[in-house]
Amino acid sequence: MASIEELKEERQSKIEDLEAYPAQVNYTKTILDFLSSFEEGDRTENILVGRVMSMRKFGALAFAKIFDGTDKVQVVFEEEVSKDAINYFDAHVDAGDFVEVAGHNYVTKKGEKSLLVNRVRIISKAMLPLPDKWAGLQDEEEKMRKRYLDLLLDDEKRDLFYKKAKFWQVARAFFLENDFLEVETPTIETTTGGAEARPFKTFHNDFDINVYMRISIGELWQKRLMAAGFRRTYEIGRAYRNEGSSPEHLQEFTNCEFYMAYTDYTVGMEFVKDLYRRIAKEVFGKTEFTIKGMTFDLDDEWDLIDYASEIQKQTGIDIWSASDEEIKEKLAELKVKYDGDNRERLTDTLWKYCRKSISGPAFLINHPLLVSPLAKPSKDGRTAQQFQPILAGSEVGKGYTELNDPKVQKENFLRQLELIESGDEEAMMPDYDFVEMLEHGMPPTFGFGFGDRLFAFLAGLPIRETILFPLVKPKKEEIESKK
Repeated sequence: MASIEELKEERQSKIEDLEAYPAQVNYTKTILDFLSSFEEGDRTENILVGRVMSMRKFGALAFAKIFDGTDKVQVVFEEEVSKDAINYFDAHVDAGDFVEVAGHNYVTKKGEKSLLVNRVRIISKAMLPLPDKWAGLQDEEEKMRKRYLDLLLDDEKRDLFYKKAKFWQVARAFFLENDFLEVETPTIETTTGGAEARPFKTFHNDFDINVYMRISIGELWQKRLMAAGFRRTYEIGRAYRNEGSSPEHLQEFTNCEFYMAYTDYTVGMEFVKDLYRRIAKEVFGKTEFTIKGMTFDLDDEWDLIDYASEIQKQTGIDIWSASDEEIKEKLAELKVKYDGDNRERLTDTLWKYCRKSISGPAFLINHPLLVSPLAKPSKDGRTAQQFQPILAGSEVGKGYTELNDPKVQKENFLRQLELIESGDEEAMMPDYDFVEMLEHGMPPTFGFGFGDRLFAFLAGLPIRETILFPLVKPKKEEIESKK
């Protein structure tokens, strides 16, 4: 078996007398257009371009499948039609090459729509062969490392990203219909507000200060826009969280946050319901899904699940009266691992155990205030005006009536600061400039966030598989070369 270097040398020898990388390419139709307008017997010349995915020869006949990103088509070479074309094909073309082929409509004996070629040229030479369709790229890390090959060889996986693009297109159209303004807010911040997560830290040379990659999609910035007189805004962008990976979590991902002035979370629930139904119908063509063995239909009525009552029903723990030790004992009994032993982390961990058995569609409501430092308190003084959509045991979004009382917000930030000082790396950093903005006044506002996790969830895939180029650890030799 030839080595990689020998294969490169062999392929290089095939193009030494050719212009193998021309700048200009000529074609009359995409392959999809060629096939959709195909008329048997039409002798009009068509010029197609694409990558050679496979090739074979039978005596005076040669066949190749080419792919241009729109579709695949068979191209046929016959000595009687063009001896120069078939000789060029034999001498210079390999699987993986990009070619330009000219010819006319042709139907094979098996009835396959094809192009009968009268001339061909290489427009980009592949110096390395494509992996075998069945045996190549079996290792998951290698697939991610060579994602361009993985996507090239897997039609279904490639189609997934057209679907993902539509996911965001549908969301944008929905916001446009409802008079939202798309905005851009900073991705580098001096404090990471808007969520609870461990940030990525870096250094700003010009300002000589530490800065952080954002962990939310401009939550505190978009609320400043509410104070500035904008009624409805949204942003779709990247967020970064320096924490563990799971089927539902990744360190870099796309999220959307939107804000509606003069609206509360009860109106927000109906808005989110409509948004999720629209996405499901237009992107996935259905509203009923079976995920993780649970079936739910987004067109059904959405249950309201009380945070504390559900925990008590499933575990017997009353979060309002139980001590920290009692919660720890219950978590140990349930064999649930957790990070941090403050009240907020213990309560949240207990809930996360309970949510796994809820199929939905449902909204989780009445979160304790201690797990919702940016939400407006309910009239009972201990729960937040907050909700989370629950589908098949997972949280796929979060929204709340925004806290706009500067005094309470400052107190909440100070409590989060205590958590940071006690070693909680996911607690929220205080933003006192934000508090000052609230002192100038912010209208009653509803805010909500969702994103890649929802798409991956409805697609039935781990989130990493729905990212075009997820981060991959360098190979050992690459690490060594950089030392």
